[in-house]
Amino acid sequence: MSFAELLERTGGMGRFQITQVVLLCFPILLMASHNLLQNFSAAIPDHKCKANDTGYQSNSTDETGYERLSAPLDANGQPDRCLEYVEIQWRMVGSNSTWNNSSELATRPCTIGWEYSKDEFSSTIITEWDLVCGRKTRRQLAQSIYMGGVLVGAIILGGLSDRYGRRALLIWSYFQLAVSGVCAAFSPNYLSYCIFRFLTGMALSGIGLNTTALIVEWVPTRVRTVTGTLAGFSYTAGQLLLAGLAYGMRDWRWLQLCVSLPFFIYFLYAWWFPESARWLVLSGKPEKAVKEIRKVANLNGKKEEGEKITLESLKSEMIKELASAKSSYSVIDLVRTNTIRRISCALSLVWFSTSFAYYGLAMDLQKFNVSIYLIQVIFGAVDFPAKLVSATAMIYVGRKFTQFMSLILGGIAIIANIFVPNELQTVRTSLAVFGKGCLAASFSCIFLYTTELYPTVIRQSGLGMCSTMARIGGIVAPLVKILGELYPFVPLLIYGGAPIISGLCVFFLPETVNKPLPDTIEEVEKGINAPKKEIEKNEMDSLKRGMKENPVNEVL
Repeated sequence: MSFAELLERTGGMGRFQITQVVLLCFPILLMASHNLLQNFSAAIPDHKCKANDTGYQSNSTDETGYERLSAPLDANGQPDRCLEYVEIQWRMVGSNSTWNNSSELATRPCTIGWEYSKDEFSSTIITEWDLVCGRKTRRQLAQSIYMGGVLVGAIILGGLSDRYGRRALLIWSYFQLAVSGVCAAFSPNYLSYCIFRFLTGMALSGIGLNTTALIVEWVPTRVRTVTGTLAGFSYTAGQLLLAGLAYGMRDWRWLQLCVSLPFFIYFLYAWWFPESARWLVLSGKPEKAVKEIRKVANLNGKKEEGEKITLESLKSEMIKELASAKSSYSVIDLVRTNTIRRISCALSLVWFSTSFAYYGLAMDLQKFNVSIYLIQVIFGAVDFPAKLVSATAMIYVGRKFTQFMSLILGGIAIIANIFVPNELQTVRTSLAVFGKGCLAASFSCIFLYTTELYPTVIRQSGLGMCSTMARIGGIVAPLVKILGELYPFVPLLIYGGAPIISGLCVFFLPETVNKPLPDTIEEVEKGINAPKKEIEKNEMDSLKRGMKENPVNEVL
């Protein structure tokens, strides 16, 4: 009897599993909010140099019909955002020139700060710490630091969860995110804000990894795809929730506080979660595993079945897991042989470029000159049909073609925006939304494709390496925007070029649709195919088992 059959005996997808999955999905809603929070907390309002005796509209007209100018005008006839005149200038109302030739007038950077429009945001970290003009790159740096925390969290908290358990690290991650998130809301300066955001990113990574493990290791194989899809759609719904919260709270501190405080509630009810029985057995704690399984059986109304489970029967049912744990494989095996090395290189590029382009689009909503709240809703909503189309295509067309088309179409849509005039905002926004949807489809496909390409003995290591590449892409994405200050088209060219290049690399990967999962490196290297009957038997099992690494990881 397998461990999956043991779960079926103790209730299958019973009352406990349903309750646990629902409770684990609630935090995922706000994980999306933290990932995309800087779209609102670091939004850049209209601004200009602060003048001693003028309001937000720097130009003032006196009774003689002359207008006073404290700053040069830009191409749109508005005061320059970063420069001011050394000496106040005057010009006749309706005239295009001052008393002196404007090209010869001395200017300087703003000396006493900036004035910000409060039409859309009452406060952001930009207005709080004047992250404009010479310090505007700090906006992108703050997001990269946050994504760096996500990467470090995956390395540190992921390893600790294998040592101390999924439940313990999940509880700690909830607490760390709650505390660091609240502290970020009360940050007195930019440096402390970045530190607390880094810690928040670490905690978010721990939540994602351990949520995945607890969902996968406590639900039957037949419903893993369903629970994985639910977790993925919870993240998408979280993007819509963020738009509503940001619309209601225009002050960045209140918004930061609102998306962080609920994690204290998650921290409290997480103590109810039982530890993974699989992990307990593999960690040499079978007695505790039996206790947890009996508790689950009791919650599912299967108390009698739970009492029949003994220490000996549990060990016999997990012989395969114990054997795999004793095998000696390392990260080196991801590049040691030719076929696995080719798969690892191609997948690394696909994961990096998908995350890189995804966050490049999703973290720069203000450039579309549309309501930032509306565009957030549109960007979030497009993920629903994108993931449905991706899932359908993977089943009926194949993983390879689905992955290729989602990357190529996404890259083309991004690059196409280079040639669309700024005046055609509807077209530019539509292309960006389509591109973001394609990248969401790519995310859905690559999770399943990766688990099917790597053999069982190194599947965890392979997925871990690919996930790391995705996080690096998330770190680099905000920094590329800095290049747009010199050449506006360069970021779009890079964001669009990366998916196209990685899409071409997909041709080096084998198709996996309707094929059983490989168990050993030798099977992958030799291209061993199962008999036809075995392929048919494993057709749907491949989909379910491939979702072992839950799509919730896409938020990392």
